[in-house]
Amino acid sequence: MEITGRIVKDATVFKVKENREVVNFSIAINDSYKPKGSTEVKKIVTYIGCSYWLSSGLAQWLKKGTLVQLFGRIGLNVYQNSEGKALGGLTFHTSDIKILVFVGSENAKPTPAPKQSVDENPDDLPF
Repeated sequence: MEITGRIVKDATVFKVKENREVVNFSIAINDSYKPKGSTEVKKIVTYIGCSYWLSSGLAQWLKKGTLVQLFGRIGLNVYQNSEGKALGGLTFHTSDIKILVFVGSENAKPTPAPKQSVDENPDDLPF
């Protein structure tokens, strides 16, 4: 299965056993639809918790706002809270991560492309 979304907050690494680590992060998937008989577009956001077990070194690149394409499978976590109420959540067990758009630091500003002068004489065009 493949899903694409933006990371909600910086990834965290948890040590599970002596030599096992998991990278946990969440993504937001934006979607929209138009209900039947309506002209108004409804926007919905789905949040999915993700886990990645293959390399904890990747966590340094999984920062808030980064657009990622994930490959893996969906799992369902069901549990009871302290009041005995049954709750559940989706987890995407990621097997491959493709970073589509990196997020720069707040201080980094894009450098504008150098302006090229346009010659007023159309006879000087190279074509």
